[in-house]
Amino acid sequence: MFRGRNGSGSRVLSGDPSASPGYRLSGNAANIQLKSTREIEIMARGGEILAATLARVSENVTPGVSTGDLDELADAFIRGHTGAVPAFKGLYGFPGSVCLSINHEIVHGIPSRKRVVREGDILSIDVGVKYDGMYTDGAVTVAVGQVEPESTRLLEVTRQALAAGIAAAQPGNHLGDIGAAIGAVVAQAGLSVAKDLVGHGVGLEPHEEPQVPNEGKPKRGTKLLPGLTIAIEPMVNLGVSDTRTLADRWTVVTADGNRSAHFEHTVAITQEGPRILTAQAVATP
Repeated sequence: MFRGRNGSGSRVLSGDPSASPGYRLSGNAANIQLKSTREIEIMARGGEILAATLARVSENVTPGVSTGDLDELADAFIRGHTGAVPAFKGLYGFPGSVCLSINHEIVHGIPSRKRVVREGDILSIDVGVKYDGMYTDGAVTVAVGQVEPESTRLLEVTRQALAAGIAAAQPGNHLGDIGAAIGAVVAQAGLSVAKDLVGHGVGLEPHEEPQVPNEGKPKRGTKLLPGLTIAIEPMVNLGVSDTRTLADRWTVVTADGNRSAHFEHTVAITQEGPRILTAQAVATP
């Protein structure tokens, strides 16, 4: 999930993309790129590397570790797989290999050895992998040691929202069905979807059309066709939905300083239903 620097790859939502049938990011359905079976299989192999990376970084999240150290770990781990490179390194000028966002930071936290996680924090880990020319994208949020119950609940609700969104990604459904499913879980829990931040198409490029909103109306928006590959990524706030961007021009935070969680999978729409491409980790090299 990135906000592009010149509009390219931007995942900043304007208005409600599911409010009218046939909504598309730029109004041109031809820009949506369906993937071949071969391309999806390549993405699945890259997705296994991504899942293993998330697992490796997560198990190294302990009080006192710096996000810079975690970034180096992720970079080396990804590059340790032949044909794989970190997709985020240098993307739109981003300086890190992964995004590491602490507590009220929603997305795009810049890794640094000066940024240390502490007992009770939560850390969102957002990873992109380019493998054999194809891209996948995934994220988890983890607790650092023991956290307060409201943070535990935030993580669980966001996981449930992602699961609901994936379950709605059936062939013949629409983008609005995904957003409606995610939004319903979040609203029922009394939490809020982070404003203006959405998922996206992914595969041949790290960010493709269509946008994948985390709120919507059923049966509205672009129809889900076999071969479509999308990153579904609810970003859920404990407090208000409003966001702001810090002076570094990257880190997006909650407007009220409350915590936020982020979970994401790359999903392929198939005739049989949604296929999660970033779910299964491979053995570490």
